[in-house]
Amino acid sequence: MPTDSKFQAVPTIPVSQRIRERIVNAKVRYHANDNIADFIEPGELDLLLAEVEGKLRGVLESLVIDTASDHNTLDTGRRVAKMYLNEIFKGRYLPMPPVTEFPNASHLNELMIIGPITVRSACSHHLCPIIGKVWIGVMPNEHSNLIGLSKYARIADWIMSRPQIQEEAVVQLADALQEKMQPDGLAVVMEADHFCMHWRGVKDMDSKMINSVMHGSFLKDPNLRREFLSLIKK
Repeated sequence: MPTDSKFQAVPTIPVSQRIRERIVNAKVRYHANDNIADFIEPGELDLLLAEVEGKLRGVLESLVIDTASDHNTLDTGRRVAKMYLNEIFKGRYLPMPPVTEFPNASHLNELMIIGPITVRSACSHHLCPIIGKVWIGVMPNEHSNLIGLSKYARIADWIMSRPQIQEEAVVQLADALQEKMQPDGLAVVMEADHFCMHWRGVKDMDSKMINSVMHGSFLKDPNLRREFLSLIKK
């Protein structure tokens, strides 16, 4: 612990508290499925990982697990911390991946469907896995920006790699794509298994959740919506 010139202990402010103070001072929301990358300074993710590792060790101790002599759980705190920050919750801490945009030079105005894209997330209620598929429908106009096929998957992964509930995740994905592309119409459908139902609680292995978000022409034109939904079923 750092000390001042009189050798008195000076408390170290946890990096999570420093980040939280920046967010609160900016009056920005920081819910489980929000991105907070703008408030994290260089080098702080490593410090945050170490802080989370220490607290996870405390969780294991409170579960009365002898991590000192159990070789299987000796490094579990660090493994789980790395998994949270670098993998399954990385969409909170990293900025949106770079997306190359192309002008609609050919004035494309036909229905485009991308999917199924495999997505993985975690339920923000129990931190249990959510694993499913996403289909995206796009009706571009001559002013729309077009993005590369792989970028749909990258943006979906960025949105889903946070503690989520499915109803909000599809809205966030649709909003991000709408802002990037400005199409005449946008549709997102997600179907997923929720391990908070499979693994705990009712332990129902067969239930899935399907929901959708429709923007623009998909909302106004029932024939277009019908065409999109019939094609993704195939």
